[in-house]
Amino acid sequence: MPRIVFVDAEGKSTEVEAEIGQSVMSAAVQNGIDAIAAECGGSCACGTCHCYIDAGWSEKLPAPDYQEQDMIECVVNPDERSRLSCQITVSAALDGLVVHLPAGQY
Repeated sequence: MPRIVFVDAEGKSTEVEAEIGQSVMSAAVQNGIDAIAAECGGSCACGTCHCYIDAGWSEKLPAPDYQEQDMIECVVNPDERSRLSCQITVSAALDGLVVHLPAGQY
């Protein structure tokens, strides 16, 4: 199973195992990563699964589609690393993915 490393706003790392095909958001919720609120359940409709992808991993992900880009404009403190974790599908190629979490989703 691929591993995902979540790094909270204080710098604490939590490594979880994720199933291939599930979203990074789903892996976070299933493993008690509280910084991912996931209020819409993965519908790309709320932005409460906002995260920052570690710079070394950004190029390994497909670019966000227009719907995700629109939602990212509505999140707190977006930057060039911002993604919605509900839109990132776990694959074997993402083993070791580092996801930084915002201080808050609201």
